[in-house]
Amino acid sequence: MSGQDTLKPAAIAELFEREGFICSPDVASSLHLSEVLSKPLLLEGPPGVGKTEIAKLWAGLHEAELIRLQCYEGLDEARALYEWSYGKQMLYAQLLKEKVGELLSDAPDLRASLGALRGQADEFFSRDFLLPRPLLAAILSERPVVLLIDEVDRSDEEFEAFLLEVLSDYQVSVPELGTIRSQRIPRVILTSNDTRELSDALRRRCLYLYIDFPPFEDEIRIVRSRVPEASEDLAKRVVKFVQTLRRSDVRRAPGIAEVVDWARALVATGSASLDAEALEKTLGALLKSRDDIRQVLDNPGKYR
Repeated sequence: MSGQDTLKPAAIAELFEREGFICSPDVASSLHLSEVLSKPLLLEGPPGVGKTEIAKLWAGLHEAELIRLQCYEGLDEARALYEWSYGKQMLYAQLLKEKVGELLSDAPDLRASLGALRGQADEFFSRDFLLPRPLLAAILSERPVVLLIDEVDRSDEEFEAFLLEVLSDYQVSVPELGTIRSQRIPRVILTSNDTRELSDALRRRCLYLYIDFPPFEDEIRIVRSRVPEASEDLAKRVVKFVQTLRRSDVRRAPGIAEVVDWARALVATGSASLDAEALEKTLGALLKSRDDIRQVLDNPGKYR
């Protein structure tokens, strides 16, 4: 579809479902309002509920480029915004040594040499040598863009404040070039795993939606959609097992992607039930911790 079209919530849900993603009315309405109001959408919830997948599908539906900024502790402006391509600058400097020699040939002293170079050096800090990072790439893009700021809660509060400034005006200042403004405001989705409290200022700038793991029937639909070769009975057993597991004291609750992988693993091994042999063969597709796997294998009946 065209990047200019505004999708209604019902259409969003239908198109997502075609891609195997069961889109709740809350998600569909939030995406629609984000577009209509031209506001970033903050999706918060536990890891594995599909927050990042929503951004990927949203970009696909609009035939837009997905630009992803993965946040982490210590992320700063330079890594998120831009940097100068020093390697390219050095290469050009070497290639232009002869030209520089010509410029300086008539200069009688150091002051005159500096004067002759003044203005020439600025060429090395032009757009030709600018290396955009995700935020600037989204602002510069002339194509439709979905900017995904992933796991913003992992970044520092200082970076969060900087991010707020960028998202307020969709412009950035590059000292050597001046202010660069977005010609086309990108669609923006932020995700948070709720590991720390985000600032009120950032929350006010965004529309907000909390996403939890899907209810029983919806998760069965997801498994059946993504793994059509799995029987309905196996899908029900898988989802019941996983939802019981999430309520236990495992170190890391399995996300939807792991549930789908596990269902595929069970089908691939010809396992029609969740007996001890099937669990031994396939639990590595669902759980990513040795302690969690051992806990389940020691008492499998607790989760069936």
